[in-house]
Amino acid sequence: MTKNTAQTFRYKELFSHRKDKTKYRFLSKEGVRLERFKGRPVLVINPRCLAILGAQATKDVSFLLRPSQLKAFSSILKDQEASANDKMVAGEMLKNAAVAGRFALPLCQDTGTVLVMAKKGERVWTGVDDAAWLSKGIWTTYAKENLRYSQVIPVTMYEEKNSGNNLPAEINIRAVPGMEYHFLFVAKGGGAANKTYLFQETRARLNPQALLPFLVEKMRGLGTAACPPYHIAFAIGGTSAEMCLKTVKLAGTGELDDLPGNGRAGALAFRDNALEKELLKQSHALGLGAQFGGKYFALDMRIIRLPRHGASCPIGLGVSCAADRNIKAKITGAGLWLEELERRPEKYLPQEKMNGSGQAMAVNLNGPMAEILSRLNGHGPGTRLSLTGRLIVARDIAHARLEERLSRGEGLPQYFKDHPVYYAGPAKTPPGKPSGSFGPTTSGRMDSYLDLFMSQGASLITIGKGNRSPVVAQACRKHGGFYLGSIGGAAAVLAERSIKKVAVLDYPELGMESVWAIDVVDFPAVILTDNRGNDFFETAQKITAIKK
Repeated sequence: MTKNTAQTFRYKELFSHRKDKTKYRFLSKEGVRLERFKGRPVLVINPRCLAILGAQATKDVSFLLRPSQLKAFSSILKDQEASANDKMVAGEMLKNAAVAGRFALPLCQDTGTVLVMAKKGERVWTGVDDAAWLSKGIWTTYAKENLRYSQVIPVTMYEEKNSGNNLPAEINIRAVPGMEYHFLFVAKGGGAANKTYLFQETRARLNPQALLPFLVEKMRGLGTAACPPYHIAFAIGGTSAEMCLKTVKLAGTGELDDLPGNGRAGALAFRDNALEKELLKQSHALGLGAQFGGKYFALDMRIIRLPRHGASCPIGLGVSCAADRNIKAKITGAGLWLEELERRPEKYLPQEKMNGSGQAMAVNLNGPMAEILSRLNGHGPGTRLSLTGRLIVARDIAHARLEERLSRGEGLPQYFKDHPVYYAGPAKTPPGKPSGSFGPTTSGRMDSYLDLFMSQGASLITIGKGNRSPVVAQACRKHGGFYLGSIGGAAAVLAERSIKKVAVLDYPELGMESVWAIDVVDFPAVILTDNRGNDFFETAQKITAIKK
């Protein structure tokens, strides 16, 4: 028998961080003081400081981006390998950031679920339920600013209502050694959150021949509905499924960027830099690009390798979208500090005029639907459009209500037949402006309704973001309809430049999920599926496969 070998206990932190190099701005010293307990210093924080920090972090992250994100968009404009569509999207993102930076129109109409991940030193005293005070600050910003209430709470198993304040927030606080309080605030939109996946694999997946093709396949499956260019994060392993997905969430915010670049350093978790480079190269080759074809499906790749139970190999995948809304904060003995986001985003816009991807075809939406369809006829996927006229805005709940009308034999309203349908939902309207931020939502959530509605002469032209299922191409071919793509993640500049009038048309009790009528001028769009059933994304990937 083999004798037991004596071991010495040595604790290792899962995520081995280096010194924080974040640039912070000072907010206040008020409400923070040092005291002593049993001969040791403690940091005593007035709970109002938590509300102040929650409010200011939520405000900044809704309107501003990190400089690194803006630099990444700017670099696309300078890349000779970037497609014209890549550059068009990157340019719109920069313009959008410049508009949002004025603190009236938020970056995206989906101002998200607020997530707070905090590390509280054991010698930090607040004397309250910290989550309650952080929530109060978040609530204050959503009440005061032109954001959107997206949270719905259950009334019964099948009935829901909007919370009316965008709470609850998701708040996780961890105890750590020390006398400082560190926070990461994230505003996560539903589109990006829906692109989080868990795959329960086995040890057989952990070899180069099996892992890389698997990651490429799952990455391709993300599609474009969550507003690329993405930050893509994979976690390989994890002591539980929950730990795997938590790592994906942290990696997507850049919080794990300083992990060791390989496993030889003896770390429990590390980044695989070589695999990241290869997978980023593969993402460029997909042909999906920044929403409408090209190279920039992803800006970067993070692949975190974790410990695992020998019988389990969870693999997690997630994205942070073009509205990469993350901000750090901290409370120290010196006061309250908040990460310095870019307050002059316009400086990243090129001085020269940006080249688009060709001349956009003007389309008048104010005539009969037959005339609008005739104008689009013969123009295939990839055709750029400039829309002027009336759109009907309807999304998930409104579509469900309209389907119920059909089931009762009442038919669909005439407005759904006379005008294109825009899948969207607005943020609150700032004083003096015709519209709040008003970008597209994920079109795929309405796929199941399309053939039925088209058969009734409605939804013959739909507008939204991202690729859709094959049933949409079949419906467009069968009924002579079109699906148009709008740039996801550019909601502020759309509201500022193109939307001239907004009014509730039906179901006012649904809030932002109501049916709206909006009047637009020079509203940019791209044909993604034509009336022959040709699909832009399918064609783009076939062309890429041929080139390879």
